[in-house]
Amino acid sequence: MITGCTAQSENSGSLIKKAGSILGQAKSGSQGSLSNEDIIAGLKEALVVGTNKSAEKLSAADGFFKDAAVKVLMPEEAKKVEQKLRQLGMGKLVDDAILSMNRAAEDASKSAAPIFVNAVKQMSVQDALGILKGADTAATGYLRKSTSPQLVASFRPVIEEALQKTGATRYWKEIFDTYNKFTLKPVNPDLSGFVTGKAIDGIFYYVADEEKKIRSNPAARVTDILKKVFGGS
Repeated sequence: MITGCTAQSENSGSLIKKAGSILGQAKSGSQGSLSNEDIIAGLKEALVVGTNKSAEKLSAADGFFKDAAVKVLMPEEAKKVEQKLRQLGMGKLVDDAILSMNRAAEDASKSAAPIFVNAVKQMSVQDALGILKGADTAATGYLRKSTSPQLVASFRPVIEEALQKTGATRYWKEIFDTYNKFTLKPVNPDLSGFVTGKAIDGIFYYVADEEKKIRSNPAARVTDILKKVFGGS
């Protein structure tokens, strides 16, 4: 069973395609000779591959920073701060802080895969069958609900350390110390909590993307789950 983040991309793609067939059959009620146990095994394997791919993608260098869909930017309440600082010629200070936040998110994402794998292993038959017949992101919703506390507990200390290491905490303090000299409404959001939330949102963005890919594959009748899902193409 593939449980690490090092699965070859071609094997992952083949497995996802085959798992998609299983999901399609389960949704339509045409699974033929497949038992619930077979279908659930295929679902779990597909989820392991999908979550591993998501974590691997985002934990790579620039996984967050160069991806517009998940890039960590200043929080909404700090947009005016950012605009004002850029007008004052402090754009580099803001850019350094943004880069540091994204580097912290990338570092933390390395710990996501084993948390997801553990959640998938503990999935009940009822949960799995509900996911199989659920909406396009039913599995993502299940994983978000069942893993968010562990992800926060795992991500936050890594992010706090990374923010210190990369200087983001210092940049953040400099940014708001400077801004607060010019305003009657000081801004002091929780930087590590903000980045933790954005990192987790980014992971689930791509988990949902992988789940949609799995479900969109055309249904095809599979007679031997062990050969067709876990074997060669």
